[in-house]
Amino acid sequence: MTGGELLVELRDVTKDYRSLRPLRIQHLALRAGESIALVGMDAAMSEVLVNLITGAQLPDEGEVRVFGRSTRSIIDVDDWVGDLDQFGLISGRAILVDRFSTEQNLALPLSLEIDDMPPALRAEIQALAAEVGLSADELGIPTAALTAISQLRLRVGRALALRPRVLLTEHPNALLHRDETSDFARDFARIVSSRGVASLVMTADAAFASQIAVQALEFQAATGALKRTSRFRRWFF
Repeated sequence: MTGGELLVELRDVTKDYRSLRPLRIQHLALRAGESIALVGMDAAMSEVLVNLITGAQLPDEGEVRVFGRSTRSIIDVDDWVGDLDQFGLISGRAILVDRFSTEQNLALPLSLEIDDMPPALRAEIQALAAEVGLSADELGIPTAALTAISQLRLRVGRALALRPRVLLTEHPNALLHRDETSDFARDFARIVSSRGVASLVMTADAAFASQIAVQALEFQAATGALKRTSRFRRWFF
């Protein structure tokens, strides 16, 4: 645990999203530099949680606070977008343009000059690609031709491009082969640690959770409680 600034906090939250039961969170707190994995949320529930944290949806009950204020107080669109830029979302819901090259997709959060990139932008993209584990050869090929793990690395790079304070990650290992999950977890943990960014990862895999985050919490859907799992983080760096 860290004593850093409290960036995200949910307390006594309930959100009905037309499922068997509403999403309930008794208490979740994420501080600067902290890395947490939540085990036990399905894809639909993870999406609702991300929407609550980013202010895209408001809770039916309880309070969500981000960067020191309630999401209920954000009523101006420009104000909301400003807060949204402080989050990096890693999700299959984040659209990649298949006909663009990997390099072009990686550049999109930073610039629309993707056909004839300025040298400074190209250098920044190359450094970002190397950080997330994309090779120079992969930068030049269409995104649709990438393997599942390389597409995931691209999504991580795009999420990091604007230097967010918080990474929100929805089931990143869902499409990976089991022998790829440890490699990705190791690299993700390295990136989060070196950048000092806060990270919240949703996954169904307790073993993966223990690899990718310092703290793994098991979600109790019926009550909204979050309990520490019995597994411990495997350190890779």
